[in-house]
Amino acid sequence: MYISQVIDKIKNYHYGIRNEQLIDDAISKDQVLYGDITKECTGIVIAVWPSIEVINQAIAKGANLIISHEALFWNRGDHTGWLEQSNNKTFQQKKELLDKYQITVWRDHDYIHSGIPIDDHYVDGIFWKFAKVIGWDQYVIGDTSKYREFLIPETTVSEVARNIMTIGGLKGSKIIGEPNTKVRKVIIPSHNLGDAKAIITKVDKENFDLVLAMELIDFTLSEYVLDSNMLSQNKTILTVGHFNLEKIGMKVMENVVKQIVKNTDLDCSFIDSSDMYNYVMNNE
Repeated sequence: MYISQVIDKIKNYHYGIRNEQLIDDAISKDQVLYGDITKECTGIVIAVWPSIEVINQAIAKGANLIISHEALFWNRGDHTGWLEQSNNKTFQQKKELLDKYQITVWRDHDYIHSGIPIDDHYVDGIFWKFAKVIGWDQYVIGDTSKYREFLIPETTVSEVARNIMTIGGLKGSKIIGEPNTKVRKVIIPSHNLGDAKAIITKVDKENFDLVLAMELIDFTLSEYVLDSNMLSQNKTILTVGHFNLEKIGMKVMENVVKQIVKNTDLDCSFIDSSDMYNYVMNNE
């Protein structure tokens, strides 16, 4: 089976409509980020992002196709002109590694978020799998195709943190607000990169207790939640990192791809992109 055939079969498995629009392959994030799709596929590796470690594991397995959820070269759209112009050393070494072992990287981002078929409808593949693994799939509220809002049995934010760290094999987590704060209503918002007026309003009006943030900055949303917690409102933030959260859900693609290539001798495996964070704790 050619690499192009594998990719086409994966695209056809997904819903293909996101934000009420048909995914346009010409402009979507889901591009061939590197390599040649006309070659015979020798094996498939799936990961949340194609780090050097993931590439090395693909090489060890003899796989020449990496399916990643996130970008290869550290920017939206995977533009490389700026890296070539500056003769970036890490870019050159990563590129040489891919070239030497003739590895192709394809990004599955918009397609998997558009939906995978579960029962009689399509759901966001990443967050459905995350909810399934953590045990929240029966508690989804709001848009039940997205799996981004939940009403869970009462617990503490620190218990949620421990659960996610255990499931994801993570070294730590960050909490804003008191760790023993009781939480029930949880939201996983989109990127938290600055202006937070919309999410602050939603958290306030709909009484969310826990924001499970994929990435976090210290102003706007973080300030609001900390002030709310100090006023004895049950509002907290928990973050383990964007990749660490979504890697739990990206594992759904291992079984999907295995079904797609089941009549071939192609090996397919999920590679856990290891926790990028290390923590130095002040125990005094």
